[in-house]
This record gives sequence, structure tokens and C-alpha cells, in this order.
Amino acid sequence: MTEKPRYDFHTHTFFSDGELLPIELIRRAFVLGNRAIAITDHASYSNVDDLVPAIARDCDAVEGWNITAIPGVEITHVPPKKMDAIIKKARKAGAKIIVVHGESPVEPVTPGTNRQAAMNPDVDILAHPGHITVDEAQLAKDNGIYLEITCRSGHMITNGHVFRVGSSVGTNFLVNTDAHECGDISTYSSAKRIAAGAGMLKSDIEKALSRNPLDLMKKHAIKLR
Repeated sequence: MTEKPRYDFHTHTFFSDGELLPIELIRRAFVLGNRAIAITDHASYSNVDDLVPAIARDCDAVEGWNITAIPGVEITHVPPKKMDAIIKKARKAGAKIIVVHGESPVEPVTPGTNRQAAMNPDVDILAHPGHITVDEAQLAKDNGIYLEITCRSGHMITNGHVFRVGSSVGTNFLVNTDAHECGDISTYSSAKRIAAGAGMLKSDIEKALSRNPLDLMKKHAIKLR
């Protein structure tokens, strides 16, 4: 049986805390069946102006591979009151996918980050949002923001909670790797297992792994190669 195409919108390279060049990460993802990948290194005021163009250069250099490489950022540990401004800077720098580092269960993210991100319609994905509340999930839905079901060890311990709360208000989901090294890159099958472990049914999984990624790309006029 042929493996279904995989789409991943949360990954890291050695421009932040990952191990690979962007172009190597893209190549390895392609070999594992990924059709689109966003490079979303950690960003804040200190690096966003230089980071996004550097990522974009490798994304633009991809040729002859059947994968769409997308420059993005993960806004990380920025105080909530400063978040809207850095999101604008990231877009101006050329970030096509905006991920916000949510209040994960294993890191000291400032309380209020989930809510602030969920209020901003220019955010695409609220990553590993931990013990997200119903009100925050509703805000994310209202603003067209996807909640992330994560493949990242440690962060994934709240996947079930995120899915239950988000689905109770009809929020949309994506399954992302938060990849930092070669072994983190996923196939459709491995991402499907993570989704099932979060409590997703077959229809939920199909939507999160296939329909929602294409909808997000369409929103930003990103075409598959």
C-alpha cells in the first residue's frame, strides 16, 4: 500500500536548536514522503530580521524534489504584550507560516501566551498548547488558528487534553513533528499513530493530516511543487 503524503509545519534547524541545515532537513523529509514542510526556527526580536531570509534562501534553492519548502518562524518565549508586534515583524521579514510556542507542559512559557496567540488572526498554529482552556480554544477557532497535536516527546503528554478541549468547540488541528533532528522527521503512518494516541478517530485523523494542511497552504497561496 502506497504511503499517503505527509505535511509538517513545525520544524527546526541549526539556525535555532536543531541539528541540520534547512536544505538537509528538507531533503530528508522529502525522502520520507513529505510533500510540504515549513522551517519554523525559534524567533524573537533578537533574530527575526536575519533568520527568515536565511531560511528562505534554502527553501528557494530546492529544485527537482517533489516537496514544497516554506519559510516560517516559531515565536518563542516572547512576553504576551510584545507578541503582536513580533508577529508583524516576522511577516514583514517574509515568514509565510507563523507558529507560536504555546504553554507546553515542560517549559516555563509565560502564562497568557496561549490566549494572546489565539486572539491574533495572523497566527497560523498554536504549538503544543499544553493545558489549553475551552475559552482559548474557542478564540483559536474564531481566528482561524490551528491547534497542534505534537509528535515531540514531553510536549505530547497533553495531546489528549488538547484534542478533547479543541474538538469540544470545533477547533481545527494539525499534526506536526516539532522536529529537531533526523529521527524526529515523520511519515504519514507515524504521524497517524500520534494522532490516534491523542484520541482522534479516523475522520479526525484524515482531516488533520490531509485536508487541513492543504487548507492552510491555500490560505497563504502556497502551491505544491
